[in-house]
Amino acid sequence: MDSSVTAPLYRDITDFAHDMPSWVQHLAEIWTELGLLVFGVLFITGWWRARNQGDGALALAVLAPVATAFGYVASEVLKSVVDEERPCRSVVGAAASLVTCPPTGDWSFPSNHSAIAGAAAVALAIARPRLAWLTVPMALLMAFSRVFVGVHYPHDVAVGLLLGAVVSAVVVAVLRRPAQSLARTVRSSRAPVAAWASGPGEAPAGRSRHRAKRH
Repeated sequence: MDSSVTAPLYRDITDFAHDMPSWVQHLAEIWTELGLLVFGVLFITGWWRARNQGDGALALAVLAPVATAFGYVASEVLKSVVDEERPCRSVVGAAASLVTCPPTGDWSFPSNHSAIAGAAAVALAIARPRLAWLTVPMALLMAFSRVFVGVHYPHDVAVGLLLGAVVSAVVVAVLRRPAQSLARTVRSSRAPVAAWASGPGEAPAGRSRHRAKRH
């Protein structure tokens, strides 16, 4: 991968990072890892919420982390093919990275963090469209933070975001119906664990109306 095209932009961003107050730098260092945890929390809350919804909602909630995992695997496969050295080690004249530069062999292209963020943002937005206003900015901010702290080129994070988003969308599209069928099957199981994991599902319309009249 020819990194010379985005190396000047990398220098500009890392110089900008060093001009920022220390608290901004620390926030970026924290967010570059904490963002993954936030996506994990959104997966869990989405699944818990979907336990009281229809089979389709449960299927999408369960597929979200699965699709994200596929996005990560795709980025890891591409990373093993393209041996691009980290910019914090190879860009001459660039400011020092804010975090420890990964060792040689932990290649730069594409950014795994960005691929995970892009995949998670899309999968969660498909499962819960109203979350797009949150997940998309989160993914973009995480991708930018990887350049900001000095461990990736801009093209690493751009390709990572795109790759993760595309793979995630394809996985959800392909597995949506089988996952919905599986959710229906699990909900019909008498096993306590299955009942707890899948939840009661959506209350019948008649029951909901009846409750509304009583109240």
